Amino acid sequence: MNNNKSFTLPPIPAVLLSIISVQCGAAIAKGLFPVLGAQSTAFLRIGLSAVILMAVNRTNLTKLTAKQWKAVIPYGVSLGLMNLIFYMAIERIPLGLGVTLEFVGPLIVAIFGSKRITDYLWILLAGIGIALIAPWTDKGIDLIGVLLALTAGGFWAGYIVMGGKISKIMKGGDVVTVGMLFATLVVAPFGIGSGGLTHLTPTLILMALALALLSSAIPFTLEINALRQMPARTFSILMSMEPAVAALNGLVLLHEVLTFSQWLAVGCVIIASAGATLTTRKAVVQENV
Repeated sequence: MNNNKSFTLPPIPAVLLSIISVQCGAAIAKGLFPVLGAQSTAFLRIGLSAVILMAVNRTNLTKLTAKQWKAVIPYGVSLGLMNLIFYMAIERIPLGLGVTLEFVGPLIVAIFGSKRITDYLWILLAGIGIALIAPWTDKGIDLIGVLLALTAGGFWAGYIVMGGKISKIMKGGDVVTVGMLFATLVVAPFGIGSGGLTHLTPTLILMALALALLSSAIPFTLEINALRQMPARTFSILMSMEPAVAALNGLVLLHEVLTFSQWLAVGCVIIASAGATLTTRKAVVQENV
């Protein structure tokens, strides 16, 4: 018996914990925006995450192969742009709307990767939930914020696809660590150039550290390990819970009152995620028989 194997959280709980962690971090980020701005906040989040991950994982960069470098660099670039652009989006539009629009990326991955009729049912239900959450009748929406959120969704889709592939050739911890290093390089010019870092105080640094742990270091490590154990399509469907958790986060932490249609949307995405979870478990059982 091999007793040296490290504990790995099952993929479904890992994804769910990742979602919760990110949304708790989003509440902290919104508190930093008025002082630091979205770009400097994104830089602190990603940069501190890279430092934490390097200290914990102690990734040896000299041992990476050419194949691994070619895979991890675009992964890191996508990771950095996804976070930077999303923060710029939710600086202009509400968090729930930003998450909803950004989810277009993972939903596209789920649609293109689907092969079974039941998968389309969950995708359709998740899509209905997204449509119900989004305040389509609000004429005061910042169009630039909307476009930024959709763009972030495109990079999110790329992150999912590339993460699924690279997780097969690198250890999960190394993928996230090296990816964060390149993400930091991408975001640094924007974060430093915006001038927000001049307003840093010890309290803000502690808040940024908590943000780095909750929004980057913890969730991305959980996600890359989940992607190692499940298809990108299944991962994308499970991530449909993101808009629902964002809405609940707004209710509990930001005191945002949900309408009936928004609560209905929460139910749709939760059912879709539960359905995806059940069908995934069934498929795994059948493969192991």
